[in-house]
Amino acid sequence: MALAAVLIEGLIFIALTLTNLRAQIITAIPDSLKRATAAGIGLFIAYIALAGNPEFGGAGIIVASETTKTTLGDLSQPPTLMALFGILMAAALIARRVKGALLWGILGTALLGWILGITPWPEGIVGLPFWPGALLGQAFVGLGQINTVGLANFLVILFVFLFVDLFDTIGTLSGVGIQAGFIQKSGELPRANQALLADAIGTTAGAVLGTSTVTSYIESASGIADGGRSGFTAVVTAICFGLSLFFIPLLTAIPGYATAPALLMVGVLMMGSVAEIRWSDPAESIPCFLTILLMPLTFSIAEGLAVGFIAYPLVKAFQGKAHEVNAAMWVLAVVFVSRFVLLGLGIA
Repeated sequence: MALAAVLIEGLIFIALTLTNLRAQIITAIPDSLKRATAAGIGLFIAYIALAGNPEFGGAGIIVASETTKTTLGDLSQPPTLMALFGILMAAALIARRVKGALLWGILGTALLGWILGITPWPEGIVGLPFWPGALLGQAFVGLGQINTVGLANFLVILFVFLFVDLFDTIGTLSGVGIQAGFIQKSGELPRANQALLADAIGTTAGAVLGTSTVTSYIESASGIADGGRSGFTAVVTAICFGLSLFFIPLLTAIPGYATAPALLMVGVLMMGSVAEIRWSDPAESIPCFLTILLMPLTFSIAEGLAVGFIAYPLVKAFQGKAHEVNAAMWVLAVVFVSRFVLLGLGIA
């Protein structure tokens, strides 16, 4: 039924994209919020990089604390020390402008971890991938089981998936578009509909094939940080993903602490967008700060955007400048307020 919800969500996305609605939402977002989104995504990526559990190979630099919510991790833990080494290595390579610095940082950290015995060596290099035949077509099976949970409950699940995927994608495209320098002065992202349609078709096809939502991922920023600027970058990445299926024994041996340095450096690069925000203007600074802050703290791009979308027109109205706000922003603000009301009532 979850896959059925993703399937229907993907079909709705295709319809919304063909009607140009999703592209219009991207255009309606104020430039300052787009830049805040890029910075928020940067902090989100950095938080993911630093907060991995060292017991499972994560960096462990930030860990949970009952007293202070989060705190500095145990620096005597080998994975944490390896993550710190990797961060220094990646920083040095980037400072020296070494091509492929992020990739070399991952490989160098993983190799040292293997040599020191912190992480087991790969059990092999090449292997045939597991064929998940049992998952194929399960979305259609789920469509026939909707009555078991009730149509109303199913629609709530569908709405949650739709909301999160819609605004995660819009936030990701806006953020990486800012980082790549693609966002025009008018606020438009060139060929946005093609990108959104690819995302929508991926969501639909993924559900049929038995996987969770296929969508634009914030880690795409690492490709842009390393120089990727065209669709050919994505094609090469797709080919590499396809080939990686036959190297799973090698790739699964790369620990989480080895990828932490690359993600952290991407976060550093994406924070540069805050320089273009007018911090002296409360109508920009307050919504932008809330967006940047809440993306990592709520662990959701969509939630950070939601608060920014609500705060921006309200603060503009408090300034007596409500007429400067795009009508679409008011509509989005009402939609997000309605969603938070439903959340408060336990409905969504």
